[in-house]
This record gives sequence, structure tokens and C-alpha cells, in this order.
Amino acid sequence: MILKTLEILQKVKNNELTIEQAQKLIEQPLDYATIDYDRKKRTGNHEVIYGAGKTKEQIIGIVKNMLDHDIHSILITRVDQEKSEAILKEFPQMIYDSLSHICYIDEDQKEINKGKIVVVCAGTSDLPVAREAMLTAQFLGNEVELVSDVGVAGIHRLFHRLDTIQRANVLVVCAGMEGALASVVGGLVDKPVIAVPTSIGYGANFDGLSALLAMLNSCASGVSVVNIDNGFGAGYMASMINHVSVKNPENVRMQPHHLQNLKSGCPCAPYAHVFVYQ
Repeated sequence: MILKTLEILQKVKNNELTIEQAQKLIEQPLDYATIDYDRKKRTGNHEVIYGAGKTKEQIIGIVKNMLDHDIHSILITRVDQEKSEAILKEFPQMIYDSLSHICYIDEDQKEINKGKIVVVCAGTSDLPVAREAMLTAQFLGNEVELVSDVGVAGIHRLFHRLDTIQRANVLVVCAGMEGALASVVGGLVDKPVIAVPTSIGYGANFDGLSALLAMLNSCASGVSVVNIDNGFGAGYMASMINHVSVKNPENVRMQPHHLQNLKSGCPCAPYAHVFVYQ
């Protein structure tokens, strides 16, 4: 049973609890979860609840506890339909997205970041992962646009959306099968690309392993890779990059940079510049 702070203090007043017992209940009343109340102070964002593997009762208990501690920006990932029904019944103010299996409440005022994140989805079958990335990044205070069904089997579809893709500050690319889309996008943009292999594909796809290995071996220089189906991790990382890159633009300056030819000792590319982040 979860007691609110006022109930705990009343029990202390009535000598039903000692001060030590009350302190323990207020600080951490759950026997199955240790909630990190100070995570936002350290990392900028509250703790996110991973719904898979938890019972609906445990999730409800964690959410209640966070709300009791004045945390009103709560994101729950990997929530199936049955759990979502129980959660929404207990917290009707929460929103559930059945495609991404994300449940959230966001009552905190957030300043929307100026930079845009674009989530590129290879096929309609990859949409659950892509939407997990998209909703995570939106929840964390970013403008996000989804470009869907532009896989390499019809590469012209990608080129039709090239303007949108090249205006992004950070990109997330979700693809299954052979995972080629991440390398293609990486060769078309000058911004970071976070590749998400999905478990979509036939037998030799090995539940996303083929896409993962292909993305890890990408010849495009600006591509990094997260785990299979990890749309949340990609959206979170994209948000961090987006916030850093636009947070203090005055800290980015152009600096002349003379490349030195080590063999001849002659300076080359005298007009080259590098970006220096202070």
C-alpha cells in the first residue's frame, strides 16, 4: 500500500509511526522499486519507466509514487494493451499510443528546442520503433518530424523528402531487413545519424541481427547505432545531441585551420576552417 505524505505525517502525529519509519516511507515507500527522484537534477530529465517485465500493479505504484513527489512528467515505454487499460483507468490524464506502446503524462512546461529532429522510417512495418523514437524526442522537448515508408527498395521516395531530411539537426533512421537506409541517409546529410535496426525481416534477418551488423559496418562516416528496436534510446540520444548543439550557439566559432603536410612540411588548405566548441 502506498501512503501519501500527509497520511504518513498524520500517523506520526498519532504515534502510529516513528519518525524513522516515516522518513523511510516518504523517501522510498515501494519494496519493488527504488525511484531516482533526483535524476532530472543530474541529467536534465526524469527517470523513465520501462514497462516490459513489470506488472500493471507495479507500474501504477511507481507512477503514484512519482506523482506524490511532484513529478508530473512521466514516460512509460513498452506498455501492452492490457497494462495500458489499467493505467488509464487509474490515471485518466495519461495518454497511450498503441502503435509505439508508449504511455505518458506531461504536465510540466517545456521550452521546445529550436533544432529539428527528423525520424526516417524505412517501411510501414518499422513504424512502432520509429514512433517510439519520435514520441520520446517530442516528450523531451524537441520538434520532431516523421518521414515514413522511404526504404531503399523505392529510393525515389527518399529523394522526394530530401529537403526535409537535410534541414534536420539530428536524424534517427529506423530500418529492418538489410538495414541499408542508414548508410544512404548518412551519405546525404551533414548532421549526425542515429541508426536503429529493427527486428523486421525474414529468417536470415535473425530478428534484427542482420540490420544491426550492416549498420555497425556502415561506410557513412556520421552514423552511430543503437540496439535492435531501441527507438527510445535513439530518441533520447537525438534529444541530447539536439539540445547540446543549439543550447549555446555563441560557443561555436569559426577558426582558421592550416593543415600541415607532414612529409613536405608545406601548409595545405590554407582556407580551411574548423568548428571549435568551447
